[in-house]
Amino acid sequence: MTILAQADAAAITRAADVLRSGGLVAFPTETVYGLGADATSGWAVARIYDAKGRPSFNPLIAHVADLPAAQREAALPEAATRLAEAFWPGPLTIVAPAAPGGSVSELARAGLPSVALRIPDHPVARALIAALGRPVAAPSANRSGHVSPVTAAHVAEDLSGRVDMILDGGRATAGLESTIVSFCEATPTLLRPGAIAREKIEKVLGAKLAAPARAEVLAPGMTASHYAPNARLRLEAHELREGEAALDFGGRLTALAPPGAVTLDLSPQGDLVEAAANLFSHLRALDARHVESIAVAHIPERGLGEAINDRLRRAAAPRV
Repeated sequence: MTILAQADAAAITRAADVLRSGGLVAFPTETVYGLGADATSGWAVARIYDAKGRPSFNPLIAHVADLPAAQREAALPEAATRLAEAFWPGPLTIVAPAAPGGSVSELARAGLPSVALRIPDHPVARALIAALGRPVAAPSANRSGHVSPVTAAHVAEDLSGRVDMILDGGRATAGLESTIVSFCEATPTLLRPGAIAREKIEKVLGAKLAAPARAEVLAPGMTASHYAPNARLRLEAHELREGEAALDFGGRLTALAPPGAVTLDLSPQGDLVEAAANLFSHLRALDARHVESIAVAHIPERGLGEAINDRLRRAAAPRV
């Protein structure tokens, strides 16, 4: 059941409690309505992908309270800080290298070494972030592929029954997603045009924005070989071969593992949301064990299984 509430102080407090417990809350920003989850929780973020029917684990924007909070999450170069001071709060997303010790989950970052950050310019959004006291991951609050919502009614049409709460804060004013600028390359790069015009950003920078060097940068996570561990991955494994570690699902490989074999189970209960939440952390954990080959159990191609398998296929692809 989805709770629809006018976004007063009591409702915002309740919504923060929902987020704190791992739930999903749709809320207004000045651009469009966002589908929010605790960005520090891989489990909560996995529920976003599930609710939206998102086809792959693309990075999500983490909404933060202020510039110091952003600086705790990302290594912001001087030029990025100038843009933040000029346009935050507002419809600008800055992508920068993730800071050591940052709290945004790997699933929200899609396993990338970068993080996407924004301070929204909407009183309800800012009050919700402040009440939670943590970054809020929030793509647009619609089913994947549908038109972005600018009212609470639009959200309900798409997501009623799939989210825990919708905060009604009136119509989103901009109705257009944020402009995304990346500082992960030598030159600031426009990844997505949006509600702040290129010319305004270039005026603050005193330089032209670059175009992405590769088309796939527009959709991080869509390269043929994306987050790839050092070990080789063997997909659709039904047994463990000598010297292999196991990335299991539902205990299928663990039950057949010889004594001393390294095994990590994405979800012993066979829960695809739990598996999505654990995917990147388990791959990194196996990397830390310096295994040379990983046998990956069969993951059902349904629900979040489609996205999990997509990421695993990219991880297993030949290195370019």
